[in-house]
Amino acid sequence: MSQTLSSSFARHYGLARVARVWNVSRAGVYRFRSETRSDTIARRPGPVGACSDAELAEHIRREITGFGFHGEGYRKIWARLRFAGVRASPRRVRRVMGEHGLLAPHRARRAEAKAHDGTIVTDKVNEMWGTDMTQTITIGEGRAYVFVAVEHANSEVVGIHAARSPIVSRRWSRCAKACIGASEPSRPAWRVA
Repeated sequence: MSQTLSSSFARHYGLARVARVWNVSRAGVYRFRSETRSDTIARRPGPVGACSDAELAEHIRREITGFGFHGEGYRKIWARLRFAGVRASPRRVRRVMGEHGLLAPHRARRAEAKAHDGTIVTDKVNEMWGTDMTQTITIGEGRAYVFVAVEHANSEVVGIHAARSPIVSRRWSRCAKACIGASEPSRPAWRVA
């Protein structure tokens, strides 16, 4: 009705005027038009491209088998296709590769059991120790680095070391070994360098 010519003005009535007279919304008219067209095949809007999806899949298969590599990513395949003269967008290459099962395999997370349950508490004393470093600022001397050795069984400090530089690993490892190897592990050894 909107394309019908007016007898008095010889102009189209227009959709807005017809929808207002019939008391329907223009959106409803457009929706009704789109639902009644069932003879057309649904596809993405825009140009089709240089070749169909089936032809593009064959080009992709040829590129994958031509070089003998397995697990090629869609970007590298897209670049090879461009070099071969087949023009397609990277998104389309990725979509076609996904539809035909040609994408590179992804690494799946392993569901293996962990080596331990996350606790580091031991049953006996003098079995396992841990060391850590932290830093603090002093008013008189500036930054100080504090190293601590801790017994895992009872969380007791068995050694402590303070230094002006964090690069004292040799001296600290000797101090920690001396603290851990002491005959009385319950008595902390204090040392400041």
